[in-house]
Amino acid sequence: MSMADRIREKLASLAPHALSVTDDSGKHAGHVGAKPGGETHFSVAVVSDRFAGMSRVERYRLVHALLDGELRDGVHALSLALKTPQEL
Repeated sequence: MSMADRIREKLASLAPHALSVTDDSGKHAGHVGAKPGGETHFSVAVVSDRFAGMSRVERYRLVHALLDGELRDGVHALSLALKTPQEL
C-alpha cells in the first residue's frame, strides 16, 4: 500500500466530506528528508465536521496523532488544510 493510501485510510476515520492527499515529494528532491522513491512530502486537505469547535492547533494535533505511524515511517513533511464544511 502506498503512503498516500495509508494516509487516506487513517484520515477516513474523520468521516470527511472531502479528502485530498497529494504526494509533493518530487518538488523536494535533494532537500532534507527527501528519499529517491518519494512518498516523504504530502499536501493534505480535509473537510470534516469533526473539526467544529477546534482551534487550528487542535486540528493539526488530531491529524498528527492519527498519522503518527506514517510520520515515524518516512513522512517528512505535511502541508495541512483542515476545515469544516461551514468554512468553505
